[in-house]
Amino acid sequence: MANAPLLLRAQQFELTRYLRDPDCEPAPPGIEPRRLQVYRELLFNNIESLLAGNFPVIRRTLGEAWPSLVRRFYRDHRCQTPLFPEIAREFLRFIEANPEAGPPWLGELAHYEWVELALQISEARQDGVEADPDGDLLDASPVLSPVAWPLAYRWPVHRIGPDFLPDQPPATPTLLMLRREPDGKVRFSELSPLAFRLAELIGEAPARSQCPIGRELLAAVASEAGVPADDAFIAQGLVLLRQMRASGVLLGTMPAS
Repeated sequence: MANAPLLLRAQQFELTRYLRDPDCEPAPPGIEPRRLQVYRELLFNNIESLLAGNFPVIRRTLGEAWPSLVRRFYRDHRCQTPLFPEIAREFLRFIEANPEAGPPWLGELAHYEWVELALQISEARQDGVEADPDGDLLDASPVLSPVAWPLAYRWPVHRIGPDFLPDQPPATPTLLMLRREPDGKVRFSELSPLAFRLAELIGEAPARSQCPIGRELLAAVASEAGVPADDAFIAQGLVLLRQMRASGVLLGTMPAS
């Protein structure tokens, strides 16, 4: 039959439309209802289980509303990839595109939970990054680890859970550092505004034609904060740079050319 591929494709679309939305789409003819029920439950439960593993805080926090959110994602969202590790990213895209789907903090909390997986599976590696681990952090250019990501949120995402459901974002943002340890584990830590902005500037430096040295970076942070870059501020900044290097956020400084 010349039209067999087209017929098969039409039948597949008919089945998938029903599996996505059995309440509104008719069941395809010729398939036993009991088998359709098995397909419906199997496919939905697989997606729900996968997302529950990626977004455990959201699942616990939403409680009875969680299955409805997953069902809406399963029904309405068209994923751009068939890869299972990317399903969490697709769920995040769905939430970002539908801010009314949940509480106002849902999008940021979803990003906070997703980014841990993103760093775990990221191909970024410290190996091969040129850096002098003992370089002068003030008079040379600090190098940010490619597996250290500074993050900023309006909502206190690291505290949200079943027992803490804020109605309004706080006056100050939540600033975090996400980093992947040599053992593969991902850890979060809170940052001061100074540490966050400094990490941001260091991370932006490789894109510039001339990377600023640590002293210049601290002066830029001081200028943005409206405070003098005096000896006391530079000394405080040097302590912070050393702490960042000790924790692996900084790999050292750019080697001398």
